[in-house]
Amino acid sequence: MDVKHIPVISVSYNSAELIEDLLSSFRAHYSNPVTIIDGSGEQHYRAIEAVCARYENVRFIHFDYNIHHGPGMAWAFQNLELQGPVLVLDSDIFVLHPGFLEAMAAELKPGMYGVGYVNHVNEGGYDVDYEQGAVRYLHPACMLVNIEVLRAWPMPTKHGAPMTEPMVALHRAGQDQLVQNLPWLKEDFLNTQPGARNYLRHDWQGTVKRTGGYHLEDWQRASQQAAGVRQLIKSLMPAAPARVLEIGAGDGFLARDVKEAAPACLYTAVELHTETPSENKGACDLVLQRDVDHLGDDFFRDQAGVDCWILDKALERLVHPETLLARIRKVMKADSCVVAVIPNLQHWSVQAKLCLGDFRYEDNGILDRAHLRWFTRGTIFELFQKAGYQIVQGAPVIHERMENPLLTAALRQLAASVGADPALALEDAQAAAYVIKAIPR
Repeated sequence: MDVKHIPVISVSYNSAELIEDLLSSFRAHYSNPVTIIDGSGEQHYRAIEAVCARYENVRFIHFDYNIHHGPGMAWAFQNLELQGPVLVLDSDIFVLHPGFLEAMAAELKPGMYGVGYVNHVNEGGYDVDYEQGAVRYLHPACMLVNIEVLRAWPMPTKHGAPMTEPMVALHRAGQDQLVQNLPWLKEDFLNTQPGARNYLRHDWQGTVKRTGGYHLEDWQRASQQAAGVRQLIKSLMPAAPARVLEIGAGDGFLARDVKEAAPACLYTAVELHTETPSENKGACDLVLQRDVDHLGDDFFRDQAGVDCWILDKALERLVHPETLLARIRKVMKADSCVVAVIPNLQHWSVQAKLCLGDFRYEDNGILDRAHLRWFTRGTIFELFQKAGYQIVQGAPVIHERMENPLLTAALRQLAASVGADPALALEDAQAAAYVIKAIPR
């Protein structure tokens, strides 16, 4: 096996100095292609991007939220064009000597899941001091995997022990032998004496020490919410579309779900952020970076055969959302549809903030600083009707219902005082967003 072509994946968060150490030490011995999956905050990610730019053959992919270790690996495994062996390294790995990749590749046989440091955990992912009946856990700090085998099992999830779900699945299926322990790697990971290490130094939980924690609960909540929205979108889409065009192109999971149900579907995604172009198609057949406010007529002519247009949190980010809808309407087939996800400014949390004069832009959510427009249920209907559509289905996205009885009473009273239906106003205040399906009128 020629190890110099093995791609490398690492997930980063708020630690430019760790990525500098990783890349500088790795590049001292290897020229392999490296992809950094980053979920750092705005005050950190530019520094990490600058570090990556100093090294050849390093690709930087940034998310506008803390994607976390397990989900970051999962995104890379599912969306990057990977094949054969893939090396995964923690951001706090430092390469001391060459030869570790060759040693790992020599042990990775066809059909194996992966090789690396294997310890023993229970089904909750916690270390145990027994082996009989325990789950063999391949640690992602440094693991070489066969990507085709890995993709046949559950994806990494939890940040603290991100490989728990795939390892438990292997264990329950009686396939523990698909992962192999490398004794020298265990020595490197557990040895605290610098001169005694074989190839690598690993500062355990280096990212956690610098950032204050894993914030697993936040990611799990966001992941569950995103999955719920994807399910709503899919429920409003045609059952087996031949062509889908998504504007807003998020994490690629929706494209994967659609293609799994309809493999022949031609799925095109248009990313709104042209300043950070992506080369990753993932499950999509084509990914485009476009200034959506200034798309040419030829773009719409080329998309005239689309069965479903998905506008995933896109309209609120445009200068002229009504123009986009009108131009789509002109080329739509009679039996095609638009499915849109649109944040709801009438949400009770925003109303409460307005009452306090605390209307601040945020990194995500309803008051995302990237939003140029805001909508409510009523103005969403108005927007689509003026553009020549009929909204035929829809559902509110409710992440957290308002439980404060005093706030509930206040909103009811406010609605009644201006002649509105208190019950309807209260219900409209529950939705963080709306998912709607519109057809040509």
